[in-house]
Amino acid sequence: MSAGRSADGREVQIPLQQVAPSLISPLSAAPPSHRPANLWPSSEPTAQQGVPAGFLPLHGGFRDHFVETPEAKYCCEACRLVLCQPRQTECGHRFCNSCICDILSRPNPVCPADMEPLFRDKIFKDVCCHREIMSLKVYCRSEANGCQEQMSLQQIPDHLNVCPFFEVPCPLGKCKERMMRKEIPDHLSWKCKHRETTCEFCSTKMPLTDLQKHKDTVCPAFPVMCPNHCSFASLPRSELSGHQHDCPKAQVSCQFHRYGCTFKGLNQDMRQHESTFAAEHLKMMANRNLSLENKVEDVKGELMERYKVLPALSSRLSELENQNEELREKNRQMEQKLATMQKLMSSHSEKLLEVELELHSLRLLRDEVESLRGTLESVRTRLAALEQGGRGGSGSTTHTLASLETQLNRHDDMLSVHEIRLADMDLRFQVLETASYNGTLIWKIRDYKRRKQDAVAAKTLSLYSQPFYTGYFGYKMCARVYLNGDGMGKGTHLSLFFVVMRGEYDALLPWPFKQKVTLMLMDQGPSRKHLGDAFKPDPNSSSFRRPVAEMNIASGCPLFVSQTVLETGTYIKDDTIFIKVTVDTSDLPDL
Repeated sequence: MSAGRSADGREVQIPLQQVAPSLISPLSAAPPSHRPANLWPSSEPTAQQGVPAGFLPLHGGFRDHFVETPEAKYCCEACRLVLCQPRQTECGHRFCNSCICDILSRPNPVCPADMEPLFRDKIFKDVCCHREIMSLKVYCRSEANGCQEQMSLQQIPDHLNVCPFFEVPCPLGKCKERMMRKEIPDHLSWKCKHRETTCEFCSTKMPLTDLQKHKDTVCPAFPVMCPNHCSFASLPRSELSGHQHDCPKAQVSCQFHRYGCTFKGLNQDMRQHESTFAAEHLKMMANRNLSLENKVEDVKGELMERYKVLPALSSRLSELENQNEELREKNRQMEQKLATMQKLMSSHSEKLLEVELELHSLRLLRDEVESLRGTLESVRTRLAALEQGGRGGSGSTTHTLASLETQLNRHDDMLSVHEIRLADMDLRFQVLETASYNGTLIWKIRDYKRRKQDAVAAKTLSLYSQPFYTGYFGYKMCARVYLNGDGMGKGTHLSLFFVVMRGEYDALLPWPFKQKVTLMLMDQGPSRKHLGDAFKPDPNSSSFRRPVAEMNIASGCPLFVSQTVLETGTYIKDDTIFIKVTVDTSDLPDL
């Protein structure tokens, strides 16, 4: 930072970075007789670590005026200037950083001194040479402006921050002029068009360029002429508005114009008018007063009439408001019932359609089975007849019997296949009948003691519930229970888990599964103290991603309920327990 003083004596800080290097008078390493007037770039590079912006040249080496001609070892082999950020090649030659980068950017780069090939990974910083160059003595870069200081090259930035001959911009932002640092006080005091000045009328401080506009438009103390050209030669602008009311030559209306007086004239004539027409003014006021009194009486009569009917209207309004509130409540209840009925009808109609399709398939299978049974009975009857008629038998009869036995076996096989399919259809029909499509599962587990013993004996460790859904086109899910516990709860607790299954409409649903899940063991006693736990799925868990197998890994509570609490309370009745699983469907999108 450099310093100067403004017109009012305040110190103004001027950063070195604001000064364009083009205004410095840098000097070449050549003899003084051919020093160029300005070889520094007109814009500054980004400052490197520890190096002020504007100190290093944009390209090539240093062009400063050195006190003694630098030795050849300090000169770049490419630009022949004093090395800036020196780099040494494998062949021992030195280059400026920017020069060697230019050379390496060419195809098949070679050293210009001995034409040896160059490799980027074999070029290194020459720290020793850099230190020696930065200690070389140079003249100030403002030498052309009269500075005769000498210093080491590395001291240039510090010196330029205090050099009185160094060119800097005016510290006032709007002023574009540049000057030597020592000229700043005079510039701020007398020359700068944007220097701060004081209005001689109102003592307000402002830039000099705004002073005249301030006087012509807004200065409250600036003397102005009366627009009516009265006897006042001039008066402050702030008093002009008040003067307009008292100016003898101002054009005004009679103050009784509201009552009907139409006189207009100068202020100086208004007193004579008021004294001459005082009686007329009083008559005008009396007429106006009488008119107002008549209107007041009319309004009073009208208000009294309206006031008489006001209680009846108020009562009627209260009654209508109560009726309206009742109608709104009924309407709201009806809308809720209608929405519930629509959802229920939609769910039941879809479920009914599915059941009808399954029943149709079931009827076809039963018809086919009955047909096969009839055919089978016919074949058996024919076989028995043939066996009775052909006991004396011949070869052809034996052949016919073998053919009939083969046909009978084939029909038996077909009948077995159809019976399996029929059983599968019955099972699917039962699942459809018990399936829930509102996100709630009520799972009834019978034979608790036997199933618990099977779990203890490791015969059947866990049980799966029937599937349930968040909607007809929603997520497919089920519950999984370990009656003798699992993991940390094995042997001490009942473990209950929630499972996401692969469904028909998974491609249309958002994943991962994010709905809140509530697990509950139902209390069958009169107190209904159900035991429950709830959780929000972890979106990063594989248990809640879109299933790629039949079902995902179960997630839930290994320590859901202690077996002691379960078996001593009223949760088991008639050797049966009930488990309820609820999935929040309030924020699911409609498909």
